[in-house]
Amino acid sequence: MDKELLLQPHTPALPRRTFAMQLAEHKHILVAVDGFLVLVALLLGLRFGAQRSGWTFSLNLILDYAWWLMGLTALYFVLATVNDAYKPKVAADPIASFVALLKTVLQIFVLYLLIYALSPPFWLPRHFVGFFAVVAPFLLLAWRRLYSSAFALTVFQRRAIIVGAGWAGQTMLKTIRDFAPAHFEVVGFVDDDPAKQQTTIQNVSVIGSTADLPTLAQKRGATDIVLAINRDVKGEVLAQLLTCYEQGAQVSTMSELYERLTDRVPVEHTGDNWYVVLPLDRGGQHLFYRLVKRILDISIALIGLVIFASLLPVLALLIKFDSPGPVFYRQKRMGRAGKTFELIKLRSMVVDAEADGQPKWAEKSDTRVTKAGLFLRRTRLDELPQLLNVLAGDMSLIGPRPERPEFVAELQQTIPFYRTRLTVKPGLTGWAQVNYDYGRSVSDALEKLRYDLYYIKHQSLQLDLVILLKTVGTILLLKGV
Repeated sequence: MDKELLLQPHTPALPRRTFAMQLAEHKHILVAVDGFLVLVALLLGLRFGAQRSGWTFSLNLILDYAWWLMGLTALYFVLATVNDAYKPKVAADPIASFVALLKTVLQIFVLYLLIYALSPPFWLPRHFVGFFAVVAPFLLLAWRRLYSSAFALTVFQRRAIIVGAGWAGQTMLKTIRDFAPAHFEVVGFVDDDPAKQQTTIQNVSVIGSTADLPTLAQKRGATDIVLAINRDVKGEVLAQLLTCYEQGAQVSTMSELYERLTDRVPVEHTGDNWYVVLPLDRGGQHLFYRLVKRILDISIALIGLVIFASLLPVLALLIKFDSPGPVFYRQKRMGRAGKTFELIKLRSMVVDAEADGQPKWAEKSDTRVTKAGLFLRRTRLDELPQLLNVLAGDMSLIGPRPERPEFVAELQQTIPFYRTRLTVKPGLTGWAQVNYDYGRSVSDALEKLRYDLYYIKHQSLQLDLVILLKTVGTILLLKGV
């Protein structure tokens, strides 16, 4: 074995920050206390609701409605996740946290009212959810204020040293500051470039070279070492990382921490580490997942097409009265494995929007979009005909948006790993669509690729559910473009 790779057992261990918590531990605490308080609020709501309805509040009543209590608590967690209540930056900000939780409680309130309206008389307590909607925000706000005050203290913070002060390292520093400022403190960079020694980058000093990493980590009380080097890691650098790991520091790559904080893949910072981008475990290709997803695709597409058929006469008249031309618009798009298919949409632009025959990116406030088309885009009604593409198997309900072949050819030349999007079926909606604005340029395509690659790597029924619910929220708030 190379001498550089041998661990150094006599190097003293790092001073342990006993209360420094992992991001996952923060989330577990938030989930546990949130769940307890939601259950308390539901029980209080049931008690007051039963009192107003003339029912006797007892253990038997609680047991009778146990499924409702568990169901609404589970619904709370789903909607809280959709509203980003467990993202580190939101959780640490009392105002942002309260807004996310208030939206969650109000959504539960509306859904309960819908169920109540469709239920037999006296089947549910009339005032139950109303009291819950009043009590829950106060309990949750008090808890989140306590959390943001207590867990943002220095004793709970993690202290990170970033290995590499180049582009990737600077991106990691900015990402930590943007997404987890209350959870991480970056105490310095280390870099072997003599020109960077003793310099300051974004108010953080380059405190030494990789050869000094274990000693620097010990002196600075570092809990985390973040490797932000795109090239191959030399044996001597690896030896220092292993020493830090042996001493108790958590060692992670820039791409790992970036993904955990942003729900994106830093595609332009992977360098030679191509395996970071590709979904090597193929979790999304498990037979059970593929079968369930296809069944859901067909079921939801059939229901959606029935609804669309009832809306089509009105939408067709709206399109026709606004501008001359056909109701439907067809365009070639590229799907899985580079297979092209004909995508179907309701026409939202003027006829001959590309009269010169050259494909054009959509622009903000695009003059080619008709008044009716703007409404269709905001509500995403223009995309309902694509349910036919879903039935045909060219698309799925969820996945990267299908792009035009001309743009794919262009983007493959300028964006690394762009073709990875073609390893899965394109979708009617997707992780990029619910997290980012409409793609209008190569730079937008790069940003959306970060989200798409995250989805491809982490496909699951849970993530699909979050995307569907976020899509519903986008439609109801008229945030589609």
